[in-house]
Amino acid sequence: MAVFSIGQFRNGTAAAILGLLAACGTVAPPPAAIPTPTGPPPEDVFKPYPPDYSRREPDLLRVRSRWVAVGWGDLPGWELDRAGELWPALLRGCERPAAGWASVCAQARSLGTPDDTQARTWLMARLQPYRIESIDGQREGLITGYYEPLVSASRRPQAAFRTALHRPPADLASRRPYWTRQQLEREAQARQALQGREIAFIEDPLDALVLQIQGSGRLQLTEPDGSQRLVRLAFAGHNDQPYKSVGRWLIEQGELRPEGANWPAIKDWARRNPGRINELLWSNPRVVFFREEPLPDPNAGPRGGQAVPLTPGRSIAVDTASVPYGTPVWLDSTEPLSNTPLRRLVMAQDTGSAITGAVRADFFWGWGSTAEQQAGRMKQTLRMWALWPREGGS
Repeated sequence: MAVFSIGQFRNGTAAAILGLLAACGTVAPPPAAIPTPTGPPPEDVFKPYPPDYSRREPDLLRVRSRWVAVGWGDLPGWELDRAGELWPALLRGCERPAAGWASVCAQARSLGTPDDTQARTWLMARLQPYRIESIDGQREGLITGYYEPLVSASRRPQAAFRTALHRPPADLASRRPYWTRQQLEREAQARQALQGREIAFIEDPLDALVLQIQGSGRLQLTEPDGSQRLVRLAFAGHNDQPYKSVGRWLIEQGELRPEGANWPAIKDWARRNPGRINELLWSNPRVVFFREEPLPDPNAGPRGGQAVPLTPGRSIAVDTASVPYGTPVWLDSTEPLSNTPLRRLVMAQDTGSAITGAVRADFFWGWGSTAEQQAGRMKQTLRMWALWPREGGS
């Protein structure tokens, strides 16, 4: 995202429902485009030196994690991933390379578009895998999911389109904390502060809450002249109130069981209890404000904490005290509500202030209904391995 990352004021959907995630931060302006090399890669691009896969690198200690050097055979399912699909995300990460990655990234750009075998061979020749564990040796953690909502909207209030999405109020910085969600909807002075700050109007107040939880989203926007266009909402601030999970509130009210407090269940509860929707929404006092951005490329994801566009299925949010931005990470988990393995190579490109711990990730599913369903149900056990340049291997 252009100023604030999607992860820095969004919550992984499944975990946000249970009050586990809430986040904030800033992002630098997008970097200048890096020219794409033309022509075939050099003949030695895959084998710049005789790789020694058995060589053991020293373990690395991060602020919140320990990286233990392992062999490639320790990564479950390593040979089965479509490694070539990582390349667009890797090259985006190389626009802002981590310390020690400049040379490796330069070589990656010269590779062009490798197939799966070429990509895997190239990575194995240059990088060392490390098992990520906590400082006290815990190897298992948690993976949740997030996505970019897509919501129909109207530029002006009409018919069912009555729920407003707002730009930051002019006096937001002068009042700390700012008005709560309930006050902004019910009290005259608070409502006055939002007048004229409307970006667009949507039908479902729960969709507005989802956009605020995720921190960004897409609007299929109908203009006053009837024309339609796709725009992006980016995070632009919040009311400095604590985030409270509506899922947790429903659990405390005895309306949902903890194991069933996912987003589809919350929406179902709201449909069955229309008279209590305000009560549900007001249980979370935090309100997020947005900025409208053009969306010239609908295939480009929002900018994450690394200030590069996120890639569906190949970008994750991490605790940067455990895993630096721009690190390729091997995941070993399962699909949401399933025992089907989810083992793939991804890039650490986003964060969230409550995405904390050594073995902790939030998986970016993309946008659309399938992404929403997968993200809303994802809360799985996780193991992680980081790939880092070998000493003398670049």
